[in-house]
Amino acid sequence: MKRRKRKLTAAAFIAVLLALCVQASLAYYTVRGTATNVVTSGGIQMRIHELTDKGRPFPKNGVSMIPGDVVTKKVFIENISGHPFWLRVQLVWGDNSDRLVAEDVLQIMDLNKTEWIANGDYFYYHLPLQPGSTTEPLFEKVHLVGALVDQNDIGTALTITVKASAVQSENNPAANPWEASGWPAE
Repeated sequence: MKRRKRKLTAAAFIAVLLALCVQASLAYYTVRGTATNVVTSGGIQMRIHELTDKGRPFPKNGVSMIPGDVVTKKVFIENISGHPFWLRVQLVWGDNSDRLVAEDVLQIMDLNKTEWIANGDYFYYHLPLQPGSTTEPLFEKVHLVGALVDQNDIGTALTITVKASAVQSENNPAANPWEASGWPAE
């Protein structure tokens, strides 16, 4: 019986040694690693252009007008990013008058209804704007309606502010630009 115990002990010892050897050899063929994947969304950037009839930037402080004047203000957008995007523009009217309403007194002329589509409070460019491209002008002239302005309105400031926003068009299919996902809240 002692011999049998010795044989069993020896067999168990050999089995343990084999298990340790197999585990050691498996360690040579097992590799562990960790990968961190960083996904960065592409940025989109645009530039709003407002030019005079001479092709110069429209003055930041505006221009002086008298009733009946028509001033060139050619408004278009440039895609300065590496990604195409859907584009919309909102015109915000402002005045410092108790008597005049800018939206009634300043009349947009040459509004482009071919490439720009009015929907709600916005004008949407009809196609995704490709990198390095510019839109067709939204409008080119502003008229100060003379019948609504008189001597009492000298010094009144009337403004049209152009606000543009864009969302990526890649992986953002839409039959119409206003149906694209991701437009900022109004």
